[in-house]
Amino acid sequence: MRSRARILSPVFIVVISIVFLVPFAFILLTAAKTEREASQLEFSLPTDWALFQNLADAMQAHDYMLVTAFINSVIITVVSVTIMVVLAAMVGYVLQRRKSRWTRVADVLILSGLIIPPAVVPTVWVLQELSLFKTLQGLILIEVAFGLSFSILLFRAFVATIPRELDEAAIIDGAGPLRVFFSVIFPLLRSVVVTVIVVQSVTVFNDFTNPLYFLPGDDHVTVQLTLFNFQSQFATSYNLLFADILLITIPPLIMFMFFNRKLVEGLTAGAVKG
Repeated sequence: MRSRARILSPVFIVVISIVFLVPFAFILLTAAKTEREASQLEFSLPTDWALFQNLADAMQAHDYMLVTAFINSVIITVVSVTIMVVLAAMVGYVLQRRKSRWTRVADVLILSGLIIPPAVVPTVWVLQELSLFKTLQGLILIEVAFGLSFSILLFRAFVATIPRELDEAAIIDGAGPLRVFFSVIFPLLRSVVVTVIVVQSVTVFNDFTNPLYFLPGDDHVTVQLTLFNFQSQFATSYNLLFADILLITIPPLIMFMFFNRKLVEGLTAGAVKG
């Protein structure tokens, strides 16, 4: 078994590398070509390298719409992930520590949030009634609602590995519920907090469907919707389109590479400690 694992591990690494690196190389090469050469969509080196010019043109298109989109996406991502981390940590802590007859109902609702697909039309109607349709605040609430279930499951599994004696000692010292959570429990959740931040930040930043449905128009455009800037009914500027894709891909890629080890630790911490 060990010899087979030694043989399969390099093969697996090579396959994964090809799956991820080949598409990225195609994006990079196409973004570096001229408009005429990029329209052929061939996997080849560009004759004339125009990468930096294409990146600049993609940034300047439609009165620097991509810059505005980056600002909107960063605001939505930061606010949504912050709310998700705080709420999911508190809910996961309560469900794990204070089990009651309502715990099973909460479990069903959390699993429903993972299984049941979102309904667009009723959600749009609710946002319109709350005057939140086509607003950043409304999209932030949507992102929080859709990402909360997964985050709660991660926090709840990690809280189960923390001894109850810590809670009891803090209560004996006179700490209230909020102080017990934020002063004793929350600092111990650092690894899973980093995991939730990385996973949900990449998810929210790369989200295409929700902004398309719940934040239409150019007033609050997000980075994913700027891909429409270089496509029309009769022609597509593939060099600028792939330059836009490259600019959108770089921030999540850097974040994932920087927090890769912390991400793995957060996903496996509960299993290791359990």
